[in-house]
Amino acid sequence: MNLKLPDIEESKELSMDLLRAYVGIALIGKGIYFIQNLTELFELTSTAVSYGDFIISHYIIFAHIVGGLCIAAGLLTRIAVLANLPILFGAVTFVHLQEGFFTVGQGLEVSMLMFFLLCVTLYHGSGRWSVDYYINKGDPNHETNMDNIINFSEYLILKDLQNKEKSDENDQDKAA
Repeated sequence: MNLKLPDIEESKELSMDLLRAYVGIALIGKGIYFIQNLTELFELTSTAVSYGDFIISHYIIFAHIVGGLCIAAGLLTRIAVLANLPILFGAVTFVHLQEGFFTVGQGLEVSMLMFFLLCVTLYHGSGRWSVDYYINKGDPNHETNMDNIINFSEYLILKDLQNKEKSDENDQDKAA
């Protein structure tokens, strides 16, 4: 088999994008499961946090469904991942860690796997097969695999620098 290096790179990109889409779809599924079993979610959150289980439960559902949609589509992926990381970290440390490994439900193993996959998705970003990629297609930096929010933050930094330069020029004009 004679594989060229660009073919390998392209298959890595596609694999990472498929992994991102799978993580998003899995989060959507878990969010829908929590909607259908809201009392179970209340019980899980009340064991982790003694107060605010109503608010935390609704945040979990919102972050899983909306964040999962964004992750699956590749829209503001890193922000959606950051919204879900504390939830999975809490699931690992506060809910499933007491159960231990190799239980019938495998809650700890699945939660740790999803946490790890979210970390990988956070590192990789949206990828080539994403909404963010097509939004940034006209941007000369679109090959850098950045999310829109990161480009927006760079835009704000650039604007801030330009405003400082203008204010420095105005100060110099006033001094002269």
